[in-house]
Amino acid sequence: MDSILHLLSDPAAWAALITLVVMEVVLGIDNLVFVAILSNKLPPENRQKARRIGISLALIMRLALLSTIAWIVSLTKPLFSGFGHDFSWRDLILIAGGLFLLWKATSEIRHSVDPGAHGETNLEAKTRVARTFMGAIVQILLLDIVFSIDSILTAVGMTDQLPIMFAAVIIAVGLMLLAADPLATFINKNPSVVMLALGFLLMIGATLIADGFGQHIPKGYIYAAMVFAGGVEALNMLSRRANRDEDDHSG
Repeated sequence: MDSILHLLSDPAAWAALITLVVMEVVLGIDNLVFVAILSNKLPPENRQKARRIGISLALIMRLALLSTIAWIVSLTKPLFSGFGHDFSWRDLILIAGGLFLLWKATSEIRHSVDPGAHGETNLEAKTRVARTFMGAIVQILLLDIVFSIDSILTAVGMTDQLPIMFAAVIIAVGLMLLAADPLATFINKNPSVVMLALGFLLMIGATLIADGFGQHIPKGYIYAAMVFAGGVEALNMLSRRANRDEDDHSG
């Protein structure tokens, strides 16, 4: 209790907490986009429930991983060498997560561009693309493992205080819960934004694979590119809305 009170009265601890919360939120953007796209494939009555259960279980899993932080840190130890790089468990997890994101985003783009591929009807394609409720939860958790390990290892380099890490994760995931429904609704109502989000996931997948091979790409570059693309898309949406209003008035 005394250590907690000491942290509460320490300005450096508050600065570390705020920094970690911001970092967790930024690193959670790609995870949140994935959750939104995946949950929107479910029937409307199950979407909010899937998002809340998936993100809540992800919180429990992250807190559990923090409790085994010594094991998490050990994942960076080299296992074998190849292609001029020493691969660790962390690298293999990042590569696997990146490949999964590339596959998921590519398959969703293919279905969006050509829902009737391979001779399927629209109904059959939608049925094949749609995931069961539990399947969506499992995919959310699997991908969250990848992002959790990376964010925890980053947090370890910023502070050695577990209470600060726990508080940052709880606050960040709470913000994700608040933002999940509005983001998913917005993406669902704007098909062009769906394609933009899938492109974002492709970039994140490629970044994870590159990081796994020892080629670190600062995520700031990725987010800056996506903010720029999002700004252009916002202008396109305003332009389309203005054209519709003009057509309505002229009609």
